[in-house]
Amino acid sequence: MSSIIQVGMADLKVARAPDKLITMGLGSCIGICVVDRARKVGCLAHIMLPSSLQAKNNQIRAKFADSAVEMLIEDLQKAGASASSLVAKIAGGAQMFKFSGQSDILKIGERNAQAVEECLEKNRIKLLASDTGGNYGRTITFDIETGDLLVRTIGHGERVI
Repeated sequence: MSSIIQVGMADLKVARAPDKLITMGLGSCIGICVVDRARKVGCLAHIMLPSSLQAKNNQIRAKFADSAVEMLIEDLQKAGASASSLVAKIAGGAQMFKFSGQSDILKIGERNAQAVEECLEKNRIKLLASDTGGNYGRTITFDIETGDLLVRTIGHGERVI
């Protein structure tokens, strides 16, 4: 029998098939889903910011793209995953509010998506699919058994990536 495991903001959880991982309320945040399909072990991290390097309080590693990717690799390996077998899917990174001006500092969703993609590439984790951008929130459910990522939105339907 499978369980659905809730992942909160700035949180990260590892699970084994047939369990599923879910996180709600992805606006500018990114849900990073990583799995070792052969070993049926996966992880979902709900990151809020691109980098821990500029943060005054960076103790919560799952809050930042860079430290969350390091943490999920460590946790997946502890659970028996092989780092060379990891693949990823991501969702989120919306621009939830309109700001006057074009300052990139306010484009947190876009910056989050870019940071996550760079961290995955740096750690040689292949990004299989993404559903990022737009101006709407997402709730995602990650099926470790199949590797499917169900992305649900309000007003934009749902799809599996």
